[in-house]
Amino acid sequence: MVKDKEVSGQPGEFSAKDYQDPPPAPFVDAEELTKWSFYRAVIAEFIATLLFLYITVLTVIGYKSQTDTSNNGDECGGVGILGIAWAFGGMIFILVYCTAGISGGHINPAVTFGLFLARKVSLIRAVLYMVAQSLGAICGVGLVKAFQKSYFVRYGGGANEIAHGYTKGTGLAAEIIGTFVLVYTVFSATDPKRSARDSHVPVLAPLPIGFAVFMVHLATIPITGTGINPARSLGSAVIYNKDKVWDDHWIFWVGPFIGAAIAAFYHQFILRASALKALGSFRSSSNV
Repeated sequence: MVKDKEVSGQPGEFSAKDYQDPPPAPFVDAEELTKWSFYRAVIAEFIATLLFLYITVLTVIGYKSQTDTSNNGDECGGVGILGIAWAFGGMIFILVYCTAGISGGHINPAVTFGLFLARKVSLIRAVLYMVAQSLGAICGVGLVKAFQKSYFVRYGGGANEIAHGYTKGTGLAAEIIGTFVLVYTVFSATDPKRSARDSHVPVLAPLPIGFAVFMVHLATIPITGTGINPARSLGSAVIYNKDKVWDDHWIFWVGPFIGAAIAAFYHQFILRASALKALGSFRSSSNV
Protein backbone atom coordinates (compact mmCIF):
# COMPACT_ATOMS: atom_id res chain seq x y z
CA MET A 1 0.00 0.00 0.00
CA VAL A 2 1.29 3.46 -0.91
CA LYS A 3 1.55 5.66 2.14
CA ASP A 4 -0.05 9.09 2.35
CA LYS A 5 2.54 11.30 0.72
CA GLU A 6 1.88 14.12 3.19
CA VAL A 7 3.44 12.03 5.99
CA SER A 8 5.76 9.81 3.99
CA GLY A 9 9.34 10.72 3.24
CA GLN A 10 10.68 7.33 2.14
CA PRO A 11 12.94 7.16 -0.94
CA GLY A 12 11.15 6.31 -4.14
CA GLU A 13 7.84 7.78 -3.02
CA PHE A 14 6.28 11.04 -4.15
CA SER A 15 7.29 13.88 -1.88
CA ALA A 16 4.75 16.57 -1.09
CA LYS A 17 5.53 20.11 -2.09
CA ASP A 18 5.83 22.65 0.67
CA TYR A 19 2.41 24.18 1.12
CA GLN A 20 0.98 27.04 3.08
CA ASP A 21 -2.54 28.44 2.79
CA PRO A 22 -2.51 31.83 1.04
CA PRO A 23 -3.75 34.68 3.23
CA PRO A 24 -7.42 35.67 2.79
CA ALA A 25 -8.14 38.52 0.42
CA PRO A 26 -8.81 41.88 2.12
CA PHE A 27 -12.50 42.54 2.65
CA VAL A 28 -12.13 45.91 0.91
CA ASP A 29 -8.97 46.47 -1.12
CA ALA A 30 -9.03 50.02 -2.48
CA GLU A 31 -5.51 49.61 -3.82
CA GLU A 32 -6.88 47.33 -6.54
CA LEU A 33 -8.52 50.34 -8.14
CA THR A 34 -5.08 51.79 -8.92
CA LYS A 35 -3.86 48.73 -10.84
CA TRP A 36 -4.27 48.09 -14.56
CA SER A 37 -4.29 44.33 -13.92
CA PHE A 38 -7.56 44.78 -12.01
CA TYR A 39 -9.30 46.57 -14.87
CA ARG A 40 -7.87 44.07 -17.34
CA ALA A 41 -9.47 41.31 -15.27
CA VAL A 42 -12.84 43.12 -15.25
CA ILE A 43 -12.67 43.52 -19.04
CA ALA A 44 -11.82 39.82 -19.40
CA GLU A 45 -14.91 38.88 -17.36
CA PHE A 46 -17.07 41.15 -19.54
CA ILE A 47 -15.82 39.72 -22.84
CA ALA A 48 -15.89 36.11 -21.63
CA THR A 49 -19.50 36.38 -20.45
CA LEU A 50 -20.48 38.12 -23.70
CA LEU A 51 -19.01 35.27 -25.75
CA PHE A 52 -20.55 32.67 -23.46
CA LEU A 53 -24.07 34.05 -23.89
CA TYR A 54 -23.67 34.65 -27.62
CA ILE A 55 -22.70 31.06 -28.41
CA THR A 56 -25.02 29.32 -25.96
CA VAL A 57 -28.18 31.33 -26.64
CA LEU A 58 -27.62 30.90 -30.39
CA THR A 59 -27.40 27.15 -29.78
CA VAL A 60 -30.67 27.12 -27.82
CA ILE A 61 -32.53 29.16 -30.45
CA GLY A 62 -31.04 27.12 -33.29
CA TYR A 63 -32.19 23.89 -31.67
CA LYS A 64 -35.74 25.21 -31.19
CA SER A 65 -35.96 26.40 -34.79
CA GLN A 66 -34.68 23.08 -36.13
CA THR A 67 -37.27 21.10 -34.15
CA ASP A 68 -40.23 23.43 -34.83
CA THR A 69 -42.57 21.28 -36.90
CA SER A 70 -44.76 24.29 -37.70
CA ASN A 71 -41.79 25.80 -39.51
CA ASN A 72 -40.72 22.74 -41.51
CA GLY A 73 -38.59 21.50 -38.64
CA ASP A 74 -37.91 17.93 -37.58
CA GLU A 75 -38.78 16.81 -34.05
CA CYS A 76 -35.69 14.60 -34.08
CA GLY A 77 -33.44 17.22 -35.62
CA GLY A 78 -31.05 19.71 -34.10
CA VAL A 79 -28.44 19.17 -31.45
CA GLY A 80 -30.92 18.08 -28.78
CA ILE A 81 -30.64 18.66 -25.03
CA LEU A 82 -27.32 16.82 -25.08
CA GLY A 83 -25.94 19.28 -27.61
CA ILE A 84 -27.19 22.29 -25.64
CA ALA A 85 -25.54 20.92 -22.50
CA TRP A 86 -22.29 20.43 -24.43
CA ALA A 87 -22.49 24.02 -25.72
CA PHE A 88 -22.73 25.42 -22.19
CA GLY A 89 -20.14 23.09 -20.69
CA GLY A 90 -17.78 23.41 -23.63
CA MET A 91 -17.88 27.19 -23.65
CA ILE A 92 -17.16 27.31 -19.92
CA PHE A 93 -14.19 24.99 -20.45
CA ILE A 94 -12.85 27.19 -23.26
CA LEU A 95 -13.43 30.52 -21.54
CA VAL A 96 -12.15 29.46 -18.11
CA TYR A 97 -9.04 28.13 -19.84
CA CYS A 98 -8.57 31.45 -21.68
CA THR A 99 -9.23 33.81 -18.77
CA ALA A 100 -8.16 31.91 -15.64
CA GLY A 101 -4.72 33.53 -15.63
CA ILE A 102 -6.16 37.02 -16.05
CA SER A 103 -9.33 37.20 -13.93
CA GLY A 104 -9.67 33.75 -12.43
CA GLY A 105 -12.26 32.83 -15.08
CA HIS A 106 -15.40 33.29 -12.98
CA ILE A 107 -17.87 34.16 -15.80
CA ASN A 108 -20.69 33.76 -13.28
CA PRO A 109 -21.83 36.02 -10.40
CA ALA A 110 -22.63 32.94 -8.29
CA VAL A 111 -19.03 31.71 -8.60
CA THR A 112 -17.76 35.17 -7.73
CA PHE A 113 -20.10 35.32 -4.73
CA GLY A 114 -18.92 31.95 -3.46
CA LEU A 115 -15.26 32.93 -3.80
CA PHE A 116 -15.98 36.22 -2.03
CA LEU A 117 -17.56 34.40 0.91
CA ALA A 118 -14.44 32.22 1.09
CA ARG A 119 -12.28 35.36 1.11
CA LYS A 120 -10.68 34.53 -2.23
CA VAL A 121 -11.58 37.92 -3.71
CA SER A 122 -12.24 41.33 -2.19
CA LEU A 123 -15.64 43.01 -2.06
CA ILE A 124 -14.59 45.59 -4.67
CA ARG A 125 -13.43 42.92 -7.09
CA ALA A 126 -16.54 40.81 -6.49
CA VAL A 127 -18.93 43.70 -7.15
CA LEU A 128 -17.18 44.89 -10.31
CA TYR A 129 -16.89 41.32 -11.61
CA MET A 130 -20.65 40.85 -11.15
CA VAL A 131 -21.39 44.12 -12.92
CA ALA A 132 -19.06 43.20 -15.81
CA GLN A 133 -20.56 39.72 -16.08
CA SER A 134 -24.12 41.07 -16.13
CA LEU A 135 -23.32 43.71 -18.75
CA GLY A 136 -21.43 41.16 -20.83
CA ALA A 137 -24.39 38.78 -20.73
CA ILE A 138 -26.81 41.52 -21.81
CA CYS A 139 -24.53 42.51 -24.70
CA GLY A 140 -24.04 38.88 -25.75
CA VAL A 141 -27.78 38.21 -25.94
CA GLY A 142 -28.24 41.61 -27.60
CA LEU A 143 -25.95 40.46 -30.41
CA VAL A 144 -28.03 37.32 -30.87
CA LYS A 145 -31.20 39.38 -31.20
CA ALA A 146 -29.51 41.82 -33.57
CA PHE A 147 -28.46 39.02 -35.91
CA GLN A 148 -31.58 36.82 -35.64
CA LYS A 149 -34.41 38.98 -34.34
CA SER A 150 -37.32 36.95 -35.77
CA TYR A 151 -35.98 33.64 -34.44
CA PHE A 152 -35.02 35.25 -31.14
CA VAL A 153 -38.55 36.53 -30.45
CA ARG A 154 -40.30 33.43 -31.80
CA TYR A 155 -38.31 30.97 -29.70
CA GLY A 156 -38.23 32.77 -26.38
CA GLY A 157 -34.83 34.41 -26.52
CA GLY A 158 -33.17 31.52 -24.72
CA ALA A 159 -34.63 32.89 -21.49
CA ASN A 160 -34.86 30.84 -18.29
CA GLU A 161 -38.28 30.12 -16.83
CA ILE A 162 -39.97 27.36 -14.88
CA ALA A 163 -41.22 24.65 -17.25
CA HIS A 164 -44.88 23.73 -17.32
CA GLY A 165 -45.73 21.17 -14.65
CA TYR A 166 -43.04 22.26 -12.18
CA THR A 167 -43.54 24.50 -9.16
CA LYS A 168 -41.42 27.49 -8.26
CA GLY A 169 -40.15 25.53 -5.25
CA THR A 170 -38.92 22.75 -7.51
CA GLY A 171 -37.24 25.26 -9.77
CA LEU A 172 -35.56 26.98 -6.82
CA ALA A 173 -34.29 23.65 -5.47
CA ALA A 174 -32.93 22.72 -8.91
CA GLU A 175 -31.03 26.00 -9.11
CA ILE A 176 -29.64 25.65 -5.57
CA ILE A 177 -28.39 22.09 -6.07
CA GLY A 178 -27.10 22.74 -9.60
CA THR A 179 -25.12 25.78 -8.50
CA PHE A 180 -23.78 23.87 -5.48
CA VAL A 181 -22.37 21.24 -7.84
CA LEU A 182 -20.73 23.91 -9.99
CA VAL A 183 -19.24 26.03 -7.22
CA TYR A 184 -18.11 22.98 -5.24
CA THR A 185 -16.29 21.81 -8.36
CA VAL A 186 -14.68 25.24 -8.76
CA PHE A 187 -13.37 25.14 -5.20
CA SER A 188 -12.07 21.60 -5.58
CA ALA A 189 -10.46 22.14 -8.98
CA THR A 190 -8.67 25.32 -7.91
CA ASP A 191 -7.70 24.34 -4.35
CA PRO A 192 -3.95 25.18 -4.06
CA LYS A 193 -3.47 22.57 -1.34
CA ARG A 194 -4.81 19.87 -3.62
CA SER A 195 -2.58 21.10 -6.44
CA ALA A 196 0.47 20.82 -4.19
CA ARG A 197 -0.53 17.43 -2.77
CA ASP A 198 -1.45 15.90 -6.13
CA SER A 199 1.23 17.60 -8.24
CA HIS A 200 2.14 14.22 -9.76
CA VAL A 201 -1.38 13.97 -11.21
CA PRO A 202 -1.76 16.66 -13.88
CA VAL A 203 -5.31 18.07 -13.93
CA LEU A 204 -6.51 20.87 -16.16
CA ALA A 205 -8.83 22.83 -13.83
CA PRO A 206 -11.21 24.14 -16.55
CA LEU A 207 -12.03 20.55 -17.55
CA PRO A 208 -13.92 19.44 -14.41
CA ILE A 209 -15.58 22.86 -14.21
CA GLY A 210 -16.85 22.55 -17.77
CA PHE A 211 -18.02 19.00 -17.10
CA ALA A 212 -19.89 20.15 -14.00
CA VAL A 213 -21.79 22.70 -16.11
CA PHE A 214 -22.48 20.02 -18.72
CA MET A 215 -23.86 17.52 -16.20
CA VAL A 216 -26.03 20.07 -14.40
CA HIS A 217 -27.56 21.15 -17.71
CA LEU A 218 -28.47 17.57 -18.56
CA ALA A 219 -30.34 17.31 -15.26
CA THR A 220 -32.09 20.68 -15.08
CA ILE A 221 -32.78 21.87 -18.63
CA PRO A 222 -36.23 20.22 -18.48
CA ILE A 223 -37.02 22.05 -15.21
CA THR A 224 -35.68 25.61 -15.50
CA GLY A 225 -33.73 25.65 -18.74
CA THR A 226 -30.77 25.66 -16.32
CA GLY A 227 -29.67 28.99 -14.94
CA ILE A 228 -26.97 28.38 -12.28
CA ASN A 229 -25.57 31.67 -13.55
CA PRO A 230 -27.49 34.87 -12.70
CA ALA A 231 -25.78 36.81 -15.48
CA ARG A 232 -26.89 34.26 -18.07
CA SER A 233 -30.50 34.52 -16.85
CA LEU A 234 -30.38 38.32 -16.62
CA GLY A 235 -29.01 38.77 -20.14
CA SER A 236 -31.83 36.82 -21.74
CA ALA A 237 -34.49 38.37 -19.48
CA VAL A 238 -33.43 41.94 -20.27
CA ILE A 239 -33.29 41.47 -24.04
CA TYR A 240 -36.36 39.20 -24.35
CA ASN A 241 -38.30 41.24 -21.73
CA LYS A 242 -41.57 39.31 -21.31
CA ASP A 243 -43.70 39.14 -18.16
CA LYS A 244 -43.40 35.36 -17.66
CA VAL A 245 -39.60 35.59 -17.69
CA TRP A 246 -39.57 38.34 -15.07
CA ASP A 247 -42.11 36.50 -12.89
CA ASP A 248 -39.65 33.64 -12.40
CA HIS A 249 -36.47 35.68 -12.57
CA TRP A 250 -35.85 35.95 -8.82
CA ILE A 251 -35.34 32.18 -8.70
CA PHE A 252 -32.29 32.51 -10.95
CA TRP A 253 -30.59 34.87 -8.50
CA VAL A 254 -31.70 33.52 -5.14
CA GLY A 255 -31.11 29.86 -6.05
CA PRO A 256 -27.57 30.26 -7.40
CA PHE A 257 -26.49 32.54 -4.56
CA ILE A 258 -27.79 30.08 -1.93
CA GLY A 259 -26.11 27.18 -3.74
CA ALA A 260 -22.82 29.08 -3.95
CA ALA A 261 -22.95 30.00 -0.26
CA ILE A 262 -23.54 26.37 0.75
CA ALA A 263 -20.67 25.19 -1.48
CA ALA A 264 -18.32 27.81 -0.01
CA PHE A 265 -19.25 26.81 3.55
CA TYR A 266 -18.94 23.09 2.81
CA HIS A 267 -15.54 23.36 1.16
CA GLN A 268 -13.97 25.87 3.51
CA PHE A 269 -15.39 24.85 6.87
CA ILE A 270 -16.10 21.13 6.45
CA LEU A 271 -13.57 19.79 3.97
CA ARG A 272 -10.79 22.28 4.71
CA ALA A 273 -11.78 22.70 8.39
CA SER A 274 -10.91 26.40 8.30
CA ALA A 275 -12.93 27.16 11.42
CA LEU A 276 -11.04 24.52 13.45
CA LYS A 277 -7.69 25.74 12.13
CA ALA A 278 -8.54 29.33 13.06
CA LEU A 279 -9.65 28.21 16.53
CA GLY A 280 -6.44 26.20 16.97
CA SER A 281 -4.31 29.17 15.96
CA PHE A 282 -6.20 31.41 18.38
CA ARG A 283 -5.69 29.00 21.25
CA SER A 284 -1.98 28.64 20.47
CA SER A 285 -1.49 32.39 20.44
CA SER A 286 -3.47 32.72 23.69
CA ASN A 287 -1.22 30.19 25.43
CA VAL A 288 1.97 32.02 24.50
